[in-house]
Amino acid sequence: MQNKKMIYFLPFLLRIILGSSFLFPTKIYGKVDPKNYDFSLDQFKDFAPNTKLDEITKKYGKGDLIQKDKEIKIIKYYIKHIRYKFPIFVSLYQDQSIGYFARLPSYFLHDVFHQSLINRYEKQDLYSKKDNADIYIWKNEEGVKYTYQGQCTITCFPMFLQAEKVELPSEFKESPYLLQRAFEKLY
Repeated sequence: MQNKKMIYFLPFLLRIILGSSFLFPTKIYGKVDPKNYDFSLDQFKDFAPNTKLDEITKKYGKGDLIQKDKEIKIIKYYIKHIRYKFPIFVSLYQDQSIGYFARLPSYFLHDVFHQSLINRYEKQDLYSKKDNADIYIWKNEEGVKYTYQGQCTITCFPMFLQAEKVELPSEFKESPYLLQRAFEKLY
């Protein structure tokens, strides 16, 4: 008889213990940061317009030559972030950077990246939206135009960031989007 009482008592005791854990949840203290929370736009300064090829090569190595035409070169480098790396295409004229095109990782969050651009360059000068893609353009005092595209499906993520001198050399007057076209040839 006593064994039967013990058997009935155990499920009752388990129900009380498990039920009370749902009634009195424990507090968990933790911070979850987005993957690009610690990414800095300063990493792009190494490729900014007017940067010499020697300075880029010292830090990032030789890079892959994508296109060469007279004194114009497009070289592909990689920026490392955490365990990932993503490509950045640098256009050079007479071994000096005149712009870059960075294909941003899709794990970056658009909101965080866009806000960091606003913090750095203030509110964008131009904005355009088509379907689920947004384009933001900044023209700063240093003669550089920044173009950023973000896209949304279920979540929003950045697509690319491009920096380009406003006053391009005469060889570029015919093709102001040389970097984008070179990128399209690759993919």
